[in-house]
Amino acid sequence: MALLMRLLTLALALSVGPAGTLAGPAKSPYQLVLQHSRLRGRQHGPNVCAVQKVIGTNKKYFTNCKQWYQRKICGKSTVISYECCPGYEKVPGEKGCPAALPLSNLYETMGVVGSTTTQLYTDRTEKLRPEMEGPGSFTIFAPSNEAWSSLPAEVLDSLVSNVNIELLNALRYHMVDRRVLTDELKHGMTLTSMYQNSNIQIHHYPNGIVTVNCARLLKADHHATNGVVHLIDKVISTITNNIQQIIEIEDTFETLRAAVAASGLNTVLEGDGQFTLLAPTNEAFEKIPAETLNRILGDPEALRDLLNNHILKSAMCAEAIVAGMSMETLGGTTLEVGCSGDKLTINGKAVISNKDILATNGVIHFIDELLIPDSAKTLLELASESDVSTAIDILKQAGLDTHLSGKEQLTFLAPLNSVFKDGVPRIDAQMKTLLLNHMVKEQLASKYLYSGQTLDTLGGKKLRVFVYRNSLCIENSCIAAHDKRGRFGTLFTMDRMLTPPMGTVMDVLKGDNRFSMLVAAIQSAGLMEILNREGVYTVFAPTNEAFQAMPPEELNKLLANAKELTNILKYHIGDEILVSGGIGALVRLKSLQGDKLEVSSKNNVVSVNKEPVAETDIMATNGVVYAINTVLQPPANRPQERGDELADSALEIFKQASAYSRAAQRSVRLAPVYQRLLERMKH
Repeated sequence: MALLMRLLTLALALSVGPAGTLAGPAKSPYQLVLQHSRLRGRQHGPNVCAVQKVIGTNKKYFTNCKQWYQRKICGKSTVISYECCPGYEKVPGEKGCPAALPLSNLYETMGVVGSTTTQLYTDRTEKLRPEMEGPGSFTIFAPSNEAWSSLPAEVLDSLVSNVNIELLNALRYHMVDRRVLTDELKHGMTLTSMYQNSNIQIHHYPNGIVTVNCARLLKADHHATNGVVHLIDKVISTITNNIQQIIEIEDTFETLRAAVAASGLNTVLEGDGQFTLLAPTNEAFEKIPAETLNRILGDPEALRDLLNNHILKSAMCAEAIVAGMSMETLGGTTLEVGCSGDKLTINGKAVISNKDILATNGVIHFIDELLIPDSAKTLLELASESDVSTAIDILKQAGLDTHLSGKEQLTFLAPLNSVFKDGVPRIDAQMKTLLLNHMVKEQLASKYLYSGQTLDTLGGKKLRVFVYRNSLCIENSCIAAHDKRGRFGTLFTMDRMLTPPMGTVMDVLKGDNRFSMLVAAIQSAGLMEILNREGVYTVFAPTNEAFQAMPPEELNKLLANAKELTNILKYHIGDEILVSGGIGALVRLKSLQGDKLEVSSKNNVVSVNKEPVAETDIMATNGVVYAINTVLQPPANRPQERGDELADSALEIFKQASAYSRAAQRSVRLAPVYQRLLERMKH
């Protein structure tokens, strides 16, 4: 009995939601949007919903939170109106919409929701009105009056000229022989219509929009005594062909048809699923340079990537797009699908020329521009589209651009255009070698780089990778934008030209006349071996000017004291490699002397201990050198720290004295030692 009571208690707990309310099924996106509209309209009375109407059109939408604050649909301004929520009506003299609509049969309910034209055409058939008024349980997706009036004249004529076959069949295709409410309309499902059991496609989108064969539900869930009425914005028709079959019969898809056959994607496009094909027309292919198009068509992997970039993983009807959204393609890339007024956009461009061509496994939108993914492009094509065009021009002048258009597995470290704001370098043998050192011999991804990794270049150099908290750098140059991964190569956008290391730190210092006094001091202090051997050092190198700025007596005293000189010089050497791009706001760098250096960067000026650096990022094989015009001094011990040291020393002496005192009581021979300790305590 006790076990039964515990089980009943658990069941009750699971059925109760927050604040003691009974937990029910999760609301559908449509219901959530309707709930938000009701919330926004409650100040106008019970059962009032806020509705957004696009200015200059008859389009109305229940409002979600984002649209409410932006007051825009597809970039067009909207006005807010307040209407009775579905299923309610006004009462004269009372606020809001307090009365529930009286239930009537399907036929009469269609008139209530604004589908009187559907009523009219129902009357013209001999069988359908009695069925709609009689017993049973049905769902009808009733086209609005505007939907009927927007049909092409020839289509409407063919329907009304044969009312008991064509018109009857068309109306029956809008019906389902059971009651189906919006909470049952799931994304990607199909319903069986009352016309030859033909399927109707349902899509229920996260933004609350529900479509039926890409017709949007305008007013949903209007109950009737014998079913439910949903008002839709289009007259829908049967779907017979899959995406592949539509490609095969459309003349404008001749090139696409050949490309799909060559790639083997026809099995996908004729199989099960719900896809969106952004189908490039013949004209779209013709806009591409012949050389580029032939290269892609002749490369099975690039061709497959190209076509996959035109296939979205889910069906997206035009009516469901009221703002920009990211959608994933079969290739794993994302496209920004949006709208501007009545036009659909892809990545911000209005390239869709014909929309909502329905197939049994999805929907097709015609596009007049190819969407070539990075993975189908050469390095040269990637770079030409990025903010590194100046680097490409320099490569072309040097005759090295062929490396970026072939099949070499490369990573191009391309400096930003802003790097060359003061002019482009002169092309000579040395510059050509430097450019080759911007090409790494493998196709890399920055997310897999690690600190200490070395990269081999076409110029014969080994470049080091440095990973910092907010930066990823290769030698002195740091990555400034996300990778662009092409067919054979990857583009890294870099914040400056690389300067590969040319020797050890000592080699760098000896090779620069500015550091002759520092080199002499290093030799005097015996630090040459450290700066010549393998290691990772950041050296803040005082120039001759820095030493000469010291008072002569102080400089002579420093140079004469080997221990103090060594201490000072070690304070100028950090125990890791820190390039300027990795500094951020402030880095505390431990020196070989033991104290820390405060290295900061503000407005592109690097400072150490608040002293500006004259030159940054002189790269060496075992470190990096910064030229400074000041000799840095280690921080003096603070008074509190000295007091703490004295207190610790006194405590230790006291402990020793106490121990010897106890021993002295046992042995007079220890008395002199005890006396000496007492003398030390006095000092």
